[in-house]
Amino acid sequence: MQQTRYQRIESVLSRRQTDLTVCLEDVHKHHNLSAIVRTADAVGCHHVHAVWPEKQKWLTNNTSGGSKNWLDTHLHRNIDDAAASIRAHNPDVQILATHLSEDAVDFREIDYTKPTAIIVGQEKTGISEKALEYADQNIIIPMQGMVQSLNVSVAAALILFEAQRQRELAGLYNRNMLSEEIKHPMYFEGCHPIIARQCKQKNLPYPALDEHGEIVADEQFWQALKHT
Repeated sequence: MQQTRYQRIESVLSRRQTDLTVCLEDVHKHHNLSAIVRTADAVGCHHVHAVWPEKQKWLTNNTSGGSKNWLDTHLHRNIDDAAASIRAHNPDVQILATHLSEDAVDFREIDYTKPTAIIVGQEKTGISEKALEYADQNIIIPMQGMVQSLNVSVAAALILFEAQRQRELAGLYNRNMLSEEIKHPMYFEGCHPIIARQCKQKNLPYPALDEHGEIVADEQFWQALKHT
């Protein structure tokens, strides 16, 4: 295993923002789903919420570019469950809805250094009335042309990267917000995917890793891994 792989993962996980998230309400087109998930990963989100049909397959690595493997995805049956989960994780979170209304403000006027969840709506109908009840503030992206709205994935990207800009300036990416219990499986699966799959098949706990990302395990572990 190349040491640079472990260092890359370590750098990414140490900058994860557990208090910045996006909630996809019935966004169903896979190219939009994958684009939003990739953007969430790119700006350092750790959690992504989605209202998603229970029996419908979520993203694959082919559609998300593997980004979904680095995020903690929470799938919900309805917006009530999604909002409750977001509030439970952080009671102080501000929930923003991308919705044109009389009280909506320019998305750049929001303080994204606060714990923040951004709801984006379905491609055709937008955010539901029920979801709007949970929003603390409606936000808009000002339009200067003939179009009245942007593609949902483009809108999400603009807002999330504004959040990243503000958080970068405030030094919030210098926090290490993930516990070792959360990071270790991600380190292991990112650095040793084949052995990780074998561990899952054999119900073996992941062994420790050293400072270079190399496996630290006794002979008993290696024998158990070989045993069929």
